[in-house]
Order: sequence, then C-alpha cells, then structure tokens
Amino acid sequence: MVVRDDSGKLDDAARAGWLYYVAGNTQDEIARKLGVSRQSAQRLVSTAVSEKLVKVRLDHPIARCMELSRALTTRFGLRFAEIVPSDPDAPGLITGVAIAGAVEMERHLKAKEPKILALGTGRTLRACLEHLPAMSCPHHRIVSRLGNMMSDGSATPYNVVVRLAERVDARHYPMPLPVLARSVEERKILHSQEPVHNTLELCKQADVTFVGVGQIDMDAPLVVDGFMTRQEVAALSAADVVGEITSWVFNREGHVVTGGFNDRVASAPLNKNPEELVVGIANGPAKVSAIAAALRGNLINALITDESTAEAILIES
Repeated sequence: MVVRDDSGKLDDAARAGWLYYVAGNTQDEIARKLGVSRQSAQRLVSTAVSEKLVKVRLDHPIARCMELSRALTTRFGLRFAEIVPSDPDAPGLITGVAIAGAVEMERHLKAKEPKILALGTGRTLRACLEHLPAMSCPHHRIVSRLGNMMSDGSATPYNVVVRLAERVDARHYPMPLPVLARSVEERKILHSQEPVHNTLELCKQADVTFVGVGQIDMDAPLVVDGFMTRQEVAALSAADVVGEITSWVFNREGHVVTGGFNDRVASAPLNKNPEELVVGIANGPAKVSAIAAALRGNLINALITDESTAEAILIES
C-alpha cells in the first residue's frame, strides 16, 4: 500500500477502524478488502485507536460514507458501493467521484492476469482518466460499448477508450459505429460487420465494465450532445423513462424499454450477467432517479457516487 501523506494514512486507518469495530471484520478480511497485508491491516487498526479515531463511533467523516456504502450494498445486493464525501456548496462536483473511479480502474489494470475492460463514455468517465497514472498494460484489452461517431461522421466528444488505451499502453477496440442507427434494419447491418461483431463479443466477455448513468430531461447528455430531441425527451418522460446507460433508455423500475428511441441505439446490449462486474460512476441531484432505477433493475451491480447522492437514492428507494 502506498501512503502519500498523513491525511491519506488517516483515511486508511479510519476505513480499517470502521471495518474492524463497526462492521466486525477480522484483520484478514480487512487486509483482503483494502488490498494490504495482514500486518498492514493490523497497523491501520492500531492507528485508528492511537489517533483517537475510534470512540463510541468512528470520529471521521468517512464513517458516514461507509455507513451509506453498507446500506446501498445491502439494499440492492451490490458487489460494492464506494461513497466519497460531498461538497455542500457544489452538489454536482465530480472530482471526488472521478478520483474514486480512477482508483477502481487502476486496481483492475494492475492485475497480472489478462483482463477485458469495457467502457461507456461521458464526462464523468473522461474525468476519471485525468486521475489515472500512466501505466504499461499490454496484456489487457480495452473495449468500447458504444459507437464513437456522431451522425455526420465526426468523433464523439467524450469517448474514453482511445484515451485510456493510450494512457495505459493497452490494446483497444473502439466501436466503429455511429451512436445511433437510422433504423432497426440499419443497426442489424452495422452489427453484422466483422469488426463490429468482434467488438460486441468482447463486450460480452468483459471482466469489468465501467459506465456513466445519465438522466432523461432537457439537460440530459443525450440532448446536449445532439442525440435526442426535446420532443423525444417529452415522450420518454411521459412513459416514465428516467435514465440511460450507453444510450439505452430505461424506466423507473430499471427495465430497458422496447421500441422507440432504443430501436436506433447501436451500443452493445445491457446484459444482466451476475458474473460480470458492472460499475456505475455517477453523482448529482439530477441523476438520483436514474441511478436508483439502474440499481433496481440490476443494470449495474457496483456503484461509485458521493454522499449526498447516496442519501437521496436511499430515500427514493
């Protein structure tokens, strides 16, 4: 474990203290969950006591985040939930969430065995890359879950696969498609092309997938980026559609809707495979309903968000 400063050391000690004194984990379990040796876990628990972080309750801001993590994990049966502190003056700030996303990406990229990492796109995922160190991972494969072209043939502004692959020196497989097809028939033709078919197969085989979660309203990323009209937003909202992942829209219960806008989505299908880790990275008041729906529908089975968003999700659910 690399500890960069005293604040980071206290964060690790607080986390270990919470796991030991509140959640009742053994030191072996703490070591596994934090990715450290048993001796390091023991020292972290000792530090939590010596620094007076442990009293009747954990005297550290991260304690509330860990309580929310446990509540979300239990409520939705998640593989994990990473909750970062919120800035009360900037509820939509993505910096903390992006850093946590980068840490989770780095954990998989450091694996010695070859892995397939599938990614969606968007502002939050791109922000994660800004906090990811340069690495050499030629044994991994990075694959895109959706097209990287606008309808006019220009590149989409927030595609992250090429950026990530360049940063970590890994093989990458972009989706050589527009985000939206013009019809179901055109989508079938596009997906039948050998390079696209191969990319879709890699998405099915992914060891871990990272996606953003978008809301459906007039300020939605799909609207801002020109993929969805205001008339389509109004029609989808009337049908209780609240969110989207890689352009696939879903309703309040987390069911991907059939027909309409989804008939033209060229992205890899959203498969509910319990063996595959699907990490949703998103936060902000506007996205609460969309994230909650994605959790209800098991469209994601892990979540990285902030404290205020997590609290709002639990209230809504």
